[in-house]
Amino acid sequence: MTIDNITILKNQPLAPYAHTQVGGVVDYLAIPKTLAELQALLAWARSAQYPIHVFGRLSNLVVRNGGLRGLVILLHELRDIQVSGETITADAGADLILVTEIALEHGLTGMEWGAGIPGSVGGAIFMNAGAYGGQTDMVATSVTAIMPDGSLQTFAADALNFGYRQSVFQENGGVIVSATFTLQSDEPTAIQARMDDNNFRRANKQPLNYPSNGSVFKRPTGYFAGKLIMDSGLQGTRVGGVEVSRKHAGFMVNVANGTGNDYEDLIHLVQATVKEKYGVTLETEVRIIGER
Repeated sequence: MTIDNITILKNQPLAPYAHTQVGGVVDYLAIPKTLAELQALLAWARSAQYPIHVFGRLSNLVVRNGGLRGLVILLHELRDIQVSGETITADAGADLILVTEIALEHGLTGMEWGAGIPGSVGGAIFMNAGAYGGQTDMVATSVTAIMPDGSLQTFAADALNFGYRQSVFQENGGVIVSATFTLQSDEPTAIQARMDDNNFRRANKQPLNYPSNGSVFKRPTGYFAGKLIMDSGLQGTRVGGVEVSRKHAGFMVNVANGTGNDYEDLIHLVQATVKEKYGVTLETEVRIIGER
């Protein structure tokens, strides 16, 4: 069906869109191409009192087999990126990796940590993504979002309430539409060297040959999640088609047509084992949503 000439698909599986290639059927799915289309979709869903779920690249998310009720909006067609001096403003659906490459082209440093992260700008803001000593809150200076009342609101850096894998948008219901990053000038060769180093370390340590959500667990205080899992003898442990990576114990990989429920069950198994052996509670970094 269509709303204001926007195609809305019914009863669509999320798996083809997800980085892990898992995810059950959603009631309605739409992919807006403009801000106006996004606003129209949100207004339609709210008027119909449908639950609303907005995602970028589905790269830090596990959707259970039962899928999601209501409307799912994917933002990957909203991907404009603009550079002005030492600032980059990017739509929420823009690839974080592409933003780092554009920063490199313009001799701007501060985004190198995101060079190999397969997520979106909106996801990076929502989760305060980071790696290798860098993090979103170090460079994000403003974010524009559509609020639950339909208004567009711009948040300055001090209003983003960033924390470890946290932001204000996990609390206020705002739909991120764009973000501005303030960077610094540097020699492109130096920026490239740092990006290459991060990508080299990532390729050496992470199981990039299988679909995954990256690091499954937050770093527990005083420990490393991957080491706790490895020392618990859990590498190679499998539930259904999902396995604790043999290359990096902090990752879970889809090796044999796994499902969202497989991911969740393996997560619970790992949490219970580490808790029993070491008394440490592992908190998930990935989000787990949907119906069983």
